[in-house]
Amino acid sequence: MALQNQSFVAEFILQSFSDNPWIQILIFSLFLGLFIVAFTGNSLIIIVITLNPGLHTPMYFFLINLALLDILSTSTVVPKLLQNLMTKNTISYGGCIAQIYFLTWCLGAELLLFTAMAYDRYVAICQPLHYSTIMNKTTCCLLASAVWAFSGINITIHIVMTARLSFCGPNVIDHFFCEIPPLLPLSCSSTYSNNVMVVVADMFFAVINFLLILPSYGLIISSILKIRTKEGKKRAFSTCSSHLIVATMYYCTIIYIYILPGLGQSLQEGKVASVLYSIVTPALNPLIYSLRNKDVKIALGKLCPCLIK
Repeated sequence: MALQNQSFVAEFILQSFSDNPWIQILIFSLFLGLFIVAFTGNSLIIIVITLNPGLHTPMYFFLINLALLDILSTSTVVPKLLQNLMTKNTISYGGCIAQIYFLTWCLGAELLLFTAMAYDRYVAICQPLHYSTIMNKTTCCLLASAVWAFSGINITIHIVMTARLSFCGPNVIDHFFCEIPPLLPLSCSSTYSNNVMVVVADMFFAVINFLLILPSYGLIISSILKIRTKEGKKRAFSTCSSHLIVATMYYCTIIYIYILPGLGQSLQEGKVASVLYSIVTPALNPLIYSLRNKDVKIALGKLCPCLIK
């Protein structure tokens, strides 16, 4: 069915951060800066890893996928957010659906990717002699393809279910951008099945995957403690601790944003938290995962000596 047959609302009004123009300018500058950092940092990671054969390993292959997801997610949210800060806070129905599609696709894929990255680190540290056999090129490509495909199928189901809803009354979204939880309360038709789907999907993508990486890192930490050299322990802990911190923050935020509204709880406290995983985290990921990595810094120095200096 055509979306227009199901929806009477042509556009939605998004919540503003503040009515104070000076605060809006400050927020605009902050978000613009974060967007530039996220886009530039993640683009550099992709270029450096692609051009340096020494970085063509499973860990950096997954980092390229993470960088691509970060670029796509920030490009989906931030440009429209910046426009709304300078003009009226509106978004068309089609634009809202598109924003939900690409943002949720990226969020789901990142959650799955964190699990794949945790598995890669587990094999590298706990089974180093079998690492090249287990994490071969075919395995890495299959894992990355599954990450993108499963997330794509998930959001396609969500979008089809959302497109069947009628939006005929209020059009003010209690959020800074379009996401499924704040959009569903505006529907004139029943959203019970949608809420159930949101909770089920979040249980799979966030809760179950988070529970999978915890024992993996338990085994990783146990193996790291058995390493005799201080340098070896330091390097292993540096790689794994940063991943675990970011993954924990990401998982907990997604669980909070998506499960509570599905269970009938208020989203008020989660609106600022959603800015964290959609804008702040993509800007920090290049610094946390790659740009502070010795091998990446050496490769970056060869590519752009001025940046290292």
